[in-house]
Amino acid sequence: MFPVSGRSWRTAAALLPAGAAAAHIVPAASWLPGLRPLLFPGLAGTGHVRHIALTFDDGPDPESTPRFLDALDRLGVRATFFVVGEHAVRHPGLVRETVRRGHELGVHGWRHDRPWRPAYARDAEEVARTVHVVHELTGRRPRWYRPPYGILTTGRWRAARRAGLRTVLWSAWGRDWTADATPASVRARVAADLRGGGTVLLHDADRYSAPGCWHAALGALPAIVRDCREAGLTVGPLHEHGTAPAPAAPRPGVPEHVAGG
Repeated sequence: MFPVSGRSWRTAAALLPAGAAAAHIVPAASWLPGLRPLLFPGLAGTGHVRHIALTFDDGPDPESTPRFLDALDRLGVRATFFVVGEHAVRHPGLVRETVRRGHELGVHGWRHDRPWRPAYARDAEEVARTVHVVHELTGRRPRWYRPPYGILTTGRWRAARRAGLRTVLWSAWGRDWTADATPASVRARVAADLRGGGTVLLHDADRYSAPGCWHAALGALPAIVRDCREAGLTVGPLHEHGTAPAPAAPRPGVPEHVAGG
């Protein structure tokens, strides 16, 4: 997970006609952490005021993800893991083990890429493909979607909705993807934005970030959970957060506005 620069967006927009660029990119304003809880509380994952939703992105990874599963077992906490489809199919046993230990899975896309150009058909196919893989491996259909890098475009929002997924970003993060992240810095960064009803983002893999940075998130995890509990907040997955999932995906041949809005 890396921040997205204004220059990158301007470069991408310059490659598209003005109307298409706006339609494609403007929804990504929801990425801005300062604005999201105020303007897009649903996207920020705002839930029950006495609960914190704990979420992880970018796995599964056979080196790091089991360490998080073990730590969460020791803490007595369950979480939501947003998985990348192409890695889920490479590590099916780890996907099943995550669910066996009581965690839930969300969709983080088939690949972890930045959507510089509109690709509506590809977005729909890749989200649906990841849903299918998770369902086939675990027997459970995922409820949640988080786009790679938190960049929510029109195409990806539509793809998630068509797949019956609710898009959830976050309200607090640890900036644990950087080379200089430490357990102390991750804990402090989460604490700065931690509020009852919030959704916390951490990473259980380092494929798209600084090598080994997952150690900082893992090291911070016990303190983050302790901070929540000392504040009288319970910690758990999104399905316990009071954040309703999206309506069911439209049935074939049924107009979307009829099948669920």
